[in-house]
Amino acid sequence: MAETTAEIPVEGVEEYTTETPEAPQEYTSESLASRFGEPQPAAGTGRRKNAIARVRIIPGTGQWKINGRTLEGYFPNKVHQQEVNEPFKVLELEDRYDVVARISGGGISGQAGALRLGVARALNEADVDNNRGPLKKAGFLTRDARAVERKKAGLKKARKGTQYSKR
Repeated sequence: MAETTAEIPVEGVEEYTTETPEAPQEYTSESLASRFGEPQPAAGTGRRKNAIARVRIIPGTGQWKINGRTLEGYFPNKVHQQEVNEPFKVLELEDRYDVVARISGGGISGQAGALRLGVARALNEADVDNNRGPLKKAGFLTRDARAVERKKAGLKKARKGTQYSKR
């Protein structure tokens, strides 16, 4: 069977090359930077243990509103406050975004972890090209899947059984 290649004329194309043509002016990085250079609002969901955090970030002055309370009011522990702020510190974006979050379920530590993941995901969504690398390298975009092990039938807890008595 002989193969034949028929030449089909295509409008506007003189010849095919392996080189990419120049991008039109409307798609250059300078024009996109001028359009998207300002901080963009974004949202993200974070989960940790049994806690769920729905997070929105809005360009602002660094105000936190968590279930209607401030960051210090909701997380009085400084360790939890630092944990939640880590994504902003890594990207050097402190006081550039206001954070509005709704958190439910779990305990304080799980809620702080969920909020950190939600903030990191929202920052990633706001500017994927510049923020994803540092956030990924710091491990903030990874969901921590550790959770409490379930109780097994016939045992007192997940792994603790009854004590053996010889007599």
